[in-house]
Parts: sequence; C-alpha cells; structure tokens
Amino acid sequence: MDKLSYFETESIYALTGEDFSRGRTNLEVVRAMLAGGIRVVQYREKMKDARSMYEECMEIRRLTREQGALFLVNDHIDLAIAVDADGVHIGQSDLPPAVVRKLIGDDKVLGLSTHNPEEAREAEALGCIDYIGVGPIFATKTKADALQPIGYDNLAAVRAAVSLPIVAIGGIKEDKVADVLQKGASMTAIISDIVADDNIAEKCRRLVLSNKKI
Repeated sequence: MDKLSYFETESIYALTGEDFSRGRTNLEVVRAMLAGGIRVVQYREKMKDARSMYEECMEIRRLTREQGALFLVNDHIDLAIAVDADGVHIGQSDLPPAVVRKLIGDDKVLGLSTHNPEEAREAEALGCIDYIGVGPIFATKTKADALQPIGYDNLAAVRAAVSLPIVAIGGIKEDKVADVLQKGASMTAIISDIVADDNIAEKCRRLVLSNKKI
C-alpha cells in the first residue's frame, strides 16, 4: 500500500502519550490501538532517553509492519531513520523541512505542523511536505506549549488554502471527529481520548467503524 494512500483511506491518526495512558506503556497502548483497527500511528515521546525510545520504536515498527499500519515518529528524525519508520512529523521550530527531506529520502512521509492558512500555504509551496498538521482545534493538555485553539473556521480556511492532506489535532474527542472531518480535515489526530480510555482497543474500534471513508 502506498504510504500516502493512508491519508485517503483512514480517518483516525493515533498518537502515543504515555503520560496520559494511566500507567500503561507505549507498547501496550500501540498493541491495543492496532487490535482496534488503527492503521496510522505516531510515536510521540518527549522525555525518555534515546536508547529507550529506540527499543520501543523497534518493537512498534515490527507491530505496525505486521498489521499493515503506517508508522511515523514525532520530531526525532534520527530515531525515525534508525528504526526505518515510514516517516517523521516535525514542527515549525525543528530543522527546515527541505533539510529533513534530504535526511529521510523521498520514499518517506514528511508531515509539518501548521497553525493558520499562511503557514499551510508556505508548507505546500516548499514542495517537500506530504501532509500538514493543523491545530490545536480545541484546547489541549497534551502539549505544554500549545497555542490558542483555532476552531472550525480556521480549519476550514486552511482547507480552502491548500490541497495537501490535513491532519487536525488538539483536544479532539470521539464526539467531535465527524465534525472535524466535515470541516475539511483528511484525518483526526487523537491522543488522550484514546490512550486514557478504559478499553483502548474497543475505543479505537468505535472510532474507526463510525468514521470509515470507504
């Protein structure tokens, strides 16, 4: 399956968040996500040492490959390369996207966080970005330095400004997924509403089945 086709077929983009997973490890969470039908997983980890992250990501790489899921790494370009992840997601203050593209090669997925139509247009104009993250849509506690929520109107404005796939992120809960997709997102990124659930696999199953594209 072509890596970019996931943005056409899938609605849910699930991220790890061990601080919010109620004592469960990233590996436990990812296994449950995949069991629930999630097919796009981003490893998002800010605090662990490099060796621990490498060992976790090697196992997640194995699990996602077995399940035919897309595996992306947040920020850590070296880690994404080391474990042969399918791609990497970077922010506005990370290495320039053109530099990251040279490092990861043309066959990997490259995503960039944006927060308004101007940043979205700039990202598309670079010619090396495969998709953009847009948000935070709502207030969120999973990112310490999160900006003010942009809401539905700005999400729709970004959709009108670019043709790149859009992954909406920030405070999105199960009951808002359909609305976020309707406002122009290609996929919805979800962290705490998945990882903090009593039954992660069942939560993911509901999210996937109720928001199927095809």
